[in-house]
Order: sequence, then C-alpha cells, then structure tokens
Amino acid sequence: MRALVVGGGIAGPATAMALQAIGVDAVILEARPAGGDGAGSWFTISPNGLAALDAIGALGPVRELGVPTRHNVMAGATGRRLGVLPLGSPLADGTPALSFKRSELAAALREGARDRGIEVHDDARVVAADENASVTLADGRRLAGDLVIGADGIHSVVRAAIDPGAPRGRYVGLANFGGVTRGPDAAHSLPVESWYFVFGRRAFFGALPTPDGDVVWFANVPRGAISQTERAATSDERWREILVELAEADDGPFAGLIRDGQLELAADNTYDLPSVPVWHRGRVGLVGDAIHAPAPSSGQGASMALEDAVVMAASLAGSRDVEAGFVVFESARRARVERIVALGARSSSTKTPTGLTRMLNDAVMTLVFRYLVTERSQAWIFDHRVRLDPAGRVWP
Repeated sequence: MRALVVGGGIAGPATAMALQAIGVDAVILEARPAGGDGAGSWFTISPNGLAALDAIGALGPVRELGVPTRHNVMAGATGRRLGVLPLGSPLADGTPALSFKRSELAAALREGARDRGIEVHDDARVVAADENASVTLADGRRLAGDLVIGADGIHSVVRAAIDPGAPRGRYVGLANFGGVTRGPDAAHSLPVESWYFVFGRRAFFGALPTPDGDVVWFANVPRGAISQTERAATSDERWREILVELAEADDGPFAGLIRDGQLELAADNTYDLPSVPVWHRGRVGLVGDAIHAPAPSSGQGASMALEDAVVMAASLAGSRDVEAGFVVFESARRARVERIVALGARSSSTKTPTGLTRMLNDAVMTLVFRYLVTERSQAWIFDHRVRLDPAGRVWP
C-alpha cells in the first residue's frame, strides 16, 4: 500500500514514519524547496507530543535539538508574578517538555524519514487532490497512491479538495513576531527551563533562555491582520522599532531583548480552525492543523499533530480498509482536539484585555492560575499518551 503524505512540516514526516511502521509505503510531498524554511518561530512540544514521537522511534534523534521546558511562568505588566504552570509529567525516562525552533525540528524529522527509506520530495507543491487518492502538483505532474493524507496546515489544499465548503482559518486578532538575542544579561534573570510570559499593556510577550546563554522571544500584537502590502513595505528594522515601543510600556526585559536581538519571524498573522465538519472523503484524509489548528496560546498545535500521526496509523492498521480507518481516526480524535482548540481560543482573548479588564487583569489572572488553570486541571492535555502496537489499538 502506498500513501501520499502532503506536507513536510511536523505532522507530515511523523505520519509517514507511523505509516511505515504498520507496513505502508509513504511518500512525503513538501511544497518548499530544499533548505527553504530556515527562519521561523519556536514552540513547545509537551510530554503528550513527545510520547507520540517516541511511539514511532523519532524522539531520540531530535531530542538534543530541544530546550528542556518544565514550566510556563506568567507575569503582569508590572512584573508581578501571576502564576506558574507545570507542563505535564515528564516521560518515563525523565524527559520534560521540549521547546524547538520549528524549522529545525521539521528539517530533522524529514531527514529522519529519509534515513528510513521514505521518499521525500521537496519543491512538490500540491494544487489538487481527489478522493481516489491522486494529487496534482504545481508543475502538472499527477501522482497516484492507495491513500492521501493531507498534513498541509491551516490553509490546506487537501481540506478544500475533500470539502469545497470547508471552513478556512479564523484570524484570532494577533500578529506574531519572534527572534533571538545572543548572550544578553537578561538570560541570567529569567526562570530556568521555563517560558516567561508577560501579559503586557500593549502586547503579549514570551521569552525562553537557552542552555548556551541566548534568549529566544516572541511578541503577540493585538491588531488587524497584516496585509501583503504592509508586510512588503515594512522592514525588519521598523518592525523591531514598533515592538520595542510596545514593550517599553511594561516593566521587564522585553524592550531590551528586542532592541538587541535579531528578528526571525515578522508579521505572521495568527489563525485557528475551530471545527472542520468533514475530515475525510474516499481515500483522502487529514491530520494536524489541516483539521484542528489551535491558537498558539494553547501550546498544543504540534503535540496534537504528533498524536494524530500515531492514531492515524493505528486506526488504519486495525481497520478493514482505508475509509473505515479514517472513520475510526475521527472517532478517536475529534472530541479531544476540538476541546483543546476551544481552550486555545479562550486563552488568546486573555492576551488582549481592554478597558476595565485591562486594569484588573493582574488580579483576575492571579486567581485564574491559582484556581482554574492548574497542573491538575491541565493533566488531561499533558498526560495523554498514545501508542502504536501491531494490533493497531490506541491507548487513551
């Protein structure tokens, strides 16, 4: 059996490796040319996502790329600490959540797939797919398989092919920026092995110190979606000036970090995808952000995609045919992922308080992190484990 996996980010290579583990030959079709995705943001894979990587034997080769990240530490605009959220129970071998640069992890996973003999085609942009498991590339080539898995993200071509009326990504009101500052003094004052988040007066900021003394950081800026025209007309230097101005309204390290840092992600509009009615048609199905893209504040986008990879393979392995496997996959995943997407949407709204809510935000958020968003209340997310066994069963 041959699977065409559309997308070479996080979900695509993981899905291809999981399918190979159940005896399906997979081909990865990545739209970008080789070496075309070096910039970008950082994100965290919590233990539920790491367990999925481990289930397909892919954690070991990428572990050293990650920065151990045991907590999220939240602070207000005045620097007052609002709460600390542990990022789930470590794996059995002690591995905690790990934060990665997205492009580095994606490249490592593609390389891992190649090492296993999986075909990876760069510069292979899919422009159409049909339910009989064939796809058309931008250069006119047509490829056929026994099934197609769309792992092509929130703007998925495969999702539109499955259901032309499928919803599109919903802009959540935040523009995302990210960068790195080499060896700043602030690295020594930030919490160790933790993301430090600030609910600022004008934006939401995050910073993570790395073991080599650098600090990676991001800013979520509440504003309208950034157009292509504005993006083309605004230099990285001007974006940094804007971000510094926003950060100067708050106590804390971010104005200095951004001023002295290098911008690696600029003007990225942030979307989520709350609910997709149709997940599969014929022998074409979807995984990852193509069916359930949460806002970044959920911290679960990549982890859910990795869970999908394992559950998809397990569902197919235990079913009589491809279409039945897709039904089993949807039944196993829909409730969990849509609940997490909804949680992420609520979290995003807390990043941009206005009026009286803004003035009371520190007090409100302190109560939230003390009584509502706690290690116990989040355990259903972080401590979830999926496994793949020869019988194709999925353990919750």
